[in-house]
Amino acid sequence: MSLDGKTLHDAVRQVAGNRLQSATVKGDVATIVLDVAGMERLARDKLDLAVRDAAKGAGAAEVRVAMTAEKRSPPLILAVGSGKGGVGKSTLSTNLAVALSRAGKKVGLVDADIYGPSQARLLATEGLRPTAEGNKLHPVQSPWGLPLLSMGHLVQPGQAIAWRGPMAGNALGQLTDAIWGDVELLVVDLPPGTGDVQLTMLQKHKPAGAVIVSTPQDLALMDATRAVQLFEQAHVPIVGLVENMAGYVCPHCGEESDPFGQGGAEAAAKSMNLPFLGRIPLDLAIRQDSDAGRPPAAGEGPQADAFAAIAQGVIAWLDQR
Repeated sequence: MSLDGKTLHDAVRQVAGNRLQSATVKGDVATIVLDVAGMERLARDKLDLAVRDAAKGAGAAEVRVAMTAEKRSPPLILAVGSGKGGVGKSTLSTNLAVALSRAGKKVGLVDADIYGPSQARLLATEGLRPTAEGNKLHPVQSPWGLPLLSMGHLVQPGQAIAWRGPMAGNALGQLTDAIWGDVELLVVDLPPGTGDVQLTMLQKHKPAGAVIVSTPQDLALMDATRAVQLFEQAHVPIVGLVENMAGYVCPHCGEESDPFGQGGAEAAAKSMNLPFLGRIPLDLAIRQDSDAGRPPAAGEGPQADAFAAIAQGVIAWLDQR
């Protein structure tokens, strides 16, 4: 069996997860670098054996394993919030994370909507379960190259989660303080509103910034303003506002209409002296692809371009902070 770089990487990733830093091939020799920070000696030895077996199974005649224990800085947290439900915050979170990843950022995604998780569906990872190492979880790997964790990976589909605030806060900690490997930016999809989970995120995890999602109508904008005030009171910078469901083009006649109004989020951003990151249209294709676990931001066309433009605004903010 000839040794192929991708086959080697995939085989080793299966046993090493986010501990894998690199896997390179030269002839029939595999060189593998692992991050073993925080691991006990016995766990390191077990990982070493498992990685060597996986590499040989992929075709390596000789396997060289290097272990590093460099202490990493925790990833920056980018919170995505809204004042109310039904504004497309989770879809925006998914596609923003994918667009940031396509732009070259090392991104992970946390579904912090403990009571109504949706990221497992949006990223086609339903039925997958994270593995654990000690008291920490390894994220699930999505088909789109994005590691993520959600309560949807820990409970049965459709199962109600009837937890009080402290239990939800503990669950958020488990999802956020996972083994994220080389992830530099963690996009956190918060539940709607300004309740316990949001407060736990602000107090214990301190986001670097927040993106606020709203639809254009007045009621949603009133609630978005409350979300902005919550982050500002906690001294979390607002990266900007996104206007979702902004304009609908009829697929039959081509006529454009604005069932939720037009320009409200941009006007609200201006009135609060906050950046406006862009608009996402009310588009049937976005809904269909999202339900099918195909994030539009991973493709091409005007829908992907809309998410990419918002991602570029976030990157510009990160570069300036």
